[in-house]
Amino acid sequence: MTAQQRKEIPVFTGFMAYFPLAIKEVAKVSKAGNDQHHKGTPLHWDRSKSTDESDALMRHLLDHASGEIFDTDGQRHLAKVCWRALAFLEKELEKGVK
Repeated sequence: MTAQQRKEIPVFTGFMAYFPLAIKEVAKVSKAGNDQHHKGTPLHWDRSKSTDESDALMRHLLDHASGEIFDTDGQRHLAKVCWRALAFLEKELEKGVK
């Protein structure tokens, strides 16, 4: 990617600055998942524990729709929806799907 191409992707102004509170909530989900599956290790995405993004996304969305704001671990269902959606998108992009 050229310098000009990188400049045309507004990561901060077009994403971070739009959703600072939501991004923090999704980051909390990442940490909670790491603490659940790999307590005491550096934060990382263990993809072997993350294989059903579409189904998990829908389960959390349905829980939220039924009035449950928080999951049993104290994390917001909607933050987990966002985490799963980003994971789903990341995997699709890695495959080179256009």
